[in-house]
Amino acid sequence: MANVLNSKTGDPEPEASKGHEAETAPLLSEPRDGLPPVVSDKSGLARVAAAFAGGTGPVAVDAERASGYRYGQRAYLVQLRRAGAGSALIDPIACPELGGLGAAIEDAEMVLHAAHQDLPCLGEVNLRPALLFDTELAGRLLGYQRVGLGAMVERVLGLRLAKEHSAVDWSTRPLPEDWLRYAALDVEVLVELRDALEVELAESAKLDWAREEFAAVLTAPPKEPRPDPWRRTSGIHRVRNQRGLGVVRELWLERDRIARERDISPGRVLQDSAMVDAALAMPRTAPDLAAIKGFSIRLARRYVPLWIKAVNKARDMSPAELPQPSAPGDGPPPTNRWSDRDPAAARRLEAARATVSTIAERVVMPPENLLQPDAVRRLAWTPPRAVDADSVAEHLREHHAREWQVGLTARELAKALRAAAR
Repeated sequence: MANVLNSKTGDPEPEASKGHEAETAPLLSEPRDGLPPVVSDKSGLARVAAAFAGGTGPVAVDAERASGYRYGQRAYLVQLRRAGAGSALIDPIACPELGGLGAAIEDAEMVLHAAHQDLPCLGEVNLRPALLFDTELAGRLLGYQRVGLGAMVERVLGLRLAKEHSAVDWSTRPLPEDWLRYAALDVEVLVELRDALEVELAESAKLDWAREEFAAVLTAPPKEPRPDPWRRTSGIHRVRNQRGLGVVRELWLERDRIARERDISPGRVLQDSAMVDAALAMPRTAPDLAAIKGFSIRLARRYVPLWIKAVNKARDMSPAELPQPSAPGDGPPPTNRWSDRDPAAARRLEAARATVSTIAERVVMPPENLLQPDAVRRLAWTPPRAVDADSVAEHLREHHAREWQVGLTARELAKALRAAAR
């Protein structure tokens, strides 16, 4: 195999060098063709579709959501750019059906940064790529330590993108002009970044790997809803008993209902820390609950009668109705319990992780991109009956490893598992 070390990514950048680049790299402040108008009607959308159908080459695509402000992850602005067509800004609230635009560019490769974040909301408006190039994923495969769009544009193209509007409320209408300029610049040089990364991937013998990864992103099924999403409440590890877990669950469910009805981010209704504090304090009355920090903010205070009702519901539950301490799952138990439950599996996991890390260092990429951690855990917990390269390869494929990953890791993982057994 060709040497996959890349001179641009093999060594971390010195901090002083990073600072120097930040000072000297020119800032992109205006779209090269001027700021396009926001498309918000069918006639404007038809003009964009015709222009992009007549363009050439890949299509740069981005979407802006209102994470932290609204319930869900719908798109509130879609940006596109293509050679020969220029840039377009589309309001997907006013134009919720982009299937016609998708058909106009159906043969084109779409270029996105961190595609897994934007593909779901783009799919909701029927804009789905048939071919994909993910610049963030390409950066990970190349071993870039900083894979945000701004960092990669600066490192690869020597240009700076302003990021001061990255966390604004994109559901705002009308959108301020400086926000729109920021959004248009996010696709301004995305195709140029794609082209430069493709060259690096080819030089590093990783282009075929990247193509497999891009195809896997496109064909990945939608994520199954978590059976107990409330268990992801921040700070829930502080709650040590089932009654307290029941309080967190009931408050979480009530908060989610309110947030959905109001189309507002759940964290703006009631913070996670407030739910955990209530589970620890177990207040009996509304005034006791309102005295807990987090329940006194304006929106949370409005719903104190509902919050205390949820707390009392958990208080009155029978033991059988309370949640179990651990979430049910079809995978291995948490790895911090392996040493007690199955010391042999713990030794296999340690050997497998060390092997993956060694290979990842050799090919210059993060271990989690070389092989998904879940696949490594499952292999270590329930290895094939006869451990050899073929059986390990089949096990990895069953857990969604790509062929390039299997080719790099199966044989060495089989050796590591056999050694751990001895």
